[in-house]
Amino acid sequence: MESALYLASLYLLSAVILVPLAVRLGLGSVLGFLAAGILIGPVMGLAGQETGDLQHVAEFGVVMMLFLIGLELEPRTLWNMRHKLIGLGGLQIIATTGLIMGMAVVLGLQWKMALAAGLILSLSSTAIVLQTLDEKNLMRSNGGRSAFSVLLTQDIAVVPMLAFLPLLAYGMSPEAVLKSLGIVTEKATDHAANPVVSLVENLPAWGVTALTLAIVAAIVLAGHYLTRPVFRFVHQARLPELSTAFALLIVLGIAFLMTLVGLSPALGTFLAGVVLANSEFRHQLSADIQPFKGLLMGLFFITVGAGIDFQVLASEPLLILGITLVVMLIKAVVLLALTPIFKVTGRDRWLFALSLAQAGEFGFLLVGFSVQQTVLPGPLADVMLLVIGLSMLLTPVLFFAQGLIASRLTEASAPDHEEDEIDQKGRVIIAGIGRFGQVVNRLVRMSGIETVVLDPDMQTIQLMRRFGVKGFYGDPTRTELLTAAGLKEAEVLVVAVDDRDAALRVVRHARLVNPLVHIVARARDRSHVYELYQAGADDIVREMFDSSVRAGRYALENAGLTEYEAAKVSQEYYKRDRAAIRDLAQLWVSGQPIHLNEAYIARAKELDAELEAALLDELDDDHPHREPDRAKVGVDVDGA
Repeated sequence: MESALYLASLYLLSAVILVPLAVRLGLGSVLGFLAAGILIGPVMGLAGQETGDLQHVAEFGVVMMLFLIGLELEPRTLWNMRHKLIGLGGLQIIATTGLIMGMAVVLGLQWKMALAAGLILSLSSTAIVLQTLDEKNLMRSNGGRSAFSVLLTQDIAVVPMLAFLPLLAYGMSPEAVLKSLGIVTEKATDHAANPVVSLVENLPAWGVTALTLAIVAAIVLAGHYLTRPVFRFVHQARLPELSTAFALLIVLGIAFLMTLVGLSPALGTFLAGVVLANSEFRHQLSADIQPFKGLLMGLFFITVGAGIDFQVLASEPLLILGITLVVMLIKAVVLLALTPIFKVTGRDRWLFALSLAQAGEFGFLLVGFSVQQTVLPGPLADVMLLVIGLSMLLTPVLFFAQGLIASRLTEASAPDHEEDEIDQKGRVIIAGIGRFGQVVNRLVRMSGIETVVLDPDMQTIQLMRRFGVKGFYGDPTRTELLTAAGLKEAEVLVVAVDDRDAALRVVRHARLVNPLVHIVARARDRSHVYELYQAGADDIVREMFDSSVRAGRYALENAGLTEYEAAKVSQEYYKRDRAAIRDLAQLWVSGQPIHLNEAYIARAKELDAELEAALLDELDDDHPHREPDRAKVGVDVDGA
């Protein structure tokens, strides 16, 4: 126990050093966690049997992640995604399994083992891909959404895989199988050892399949009919810690039951999450589980890095690295081949293909299950585990390569459509016609003022044309396009593009070309406001600010203030916050994080205190005898 705690402390210490370094280098946090495990384990040789014990605990990070994913997926959402789930995800699994199976047969494996290997290696890493897409803000792209669909299909496919794999049992001892393949080993790793006595080890293959389906059905029914009444009963105690304890009990209880019968605990909790996605306690469950998930996921990746057996790699380095690279190449080629069918084009197709080219954490679970069911022999399982670990280790490098490819495509490739020839000039030019620009354009046009709309997304321009709104396709950051739209004579330029760097380029160029044009720019946060201010924008609108103030006004009206009081407070807040932004812009330093700017922080606190006093004075004027709640307001660092 003490050695396990000591090892866990070393893991976390190395992660504290290496993870921020990996993130700063743009490689993502996952590579940092994997590197921390490799440093403590294979490099320093400090990992022993305790690593296996820690990995059993860390695997609950995957369990909790799948539970949270399930909570976000209502059955209706799954139904709406059915075309991509069945088509894109299904074809990926079938094609990848077939190609890897063929490669394995060529290498001399029995067809049943080859099929099992193909199924296991067809899965990708949900944990790495989703976390990296989220860190790089790529989840909303077409490639990110398509990758999520495939990952979801793979997670769901684990259910039939667990039911199907026992049917591939080779029916002889692992030693006999290895002998038939011409492989001689001194010692085979015993993956079947399990501290929990499995109830399925003595069942025939069909019995294991039937029991798997029965357990899945029991989890679905229990989650639908039993969980909600119990959660309501616990909630009546009004103790948050009891709610958290019950949420953990659900996850750990299902995981234990699944382990007891030899099935995947992550799979059971995923199904339970889907069942509870329509529950009124869904958000509470998510909030209770999230902190534990993040910590255990990091520990899971660390133990994966520590568990990479470099001795096995050193025995056959070229063969194992070759298998790893060929598997990743096969997966990437299959994914690229599917992109034109499902209209994943341009930079998105490379994001989609390279992000999913690795094997996944479910592979560790399925390999262990396959050994237990005599589907795979121990030494072959060792090689597969190493291939899975190495492919996961290479994934951040693939994301880095995808970023380089995306940059090259943006700079060097021709656009998918020829840019429109602009034959119209207007008093108001609107660069970007997304959600923000559409509202601005509609208000100005409905007021009788003609606009010239520019946007780099052809589908958006075509959609606007169907509604009778004329727009021109082209990149508004190009100087000749803005000139053709009449920038030199325009009275107002509205910069509403999504990309913050593109917005800065447009503002700088416009201010240089036409010093008299009034520039209204959309900003994502306070730092972006300051950048646009220095670039020369006149009016800067934080995209969430006005709606946030309005939401705060509604909250005040329903917290005891009259409509008049809430309106006065909101107006005062709006006026003073805008003034504070102009004040703080003088102290903001480009490239320096706000939390490291002491002068900025000190002035922000002063303005915060002045704002609070002003808002309370507004209320005191209406109610001189009122004793308002003078709780301090927090400083808004980078919000709306």
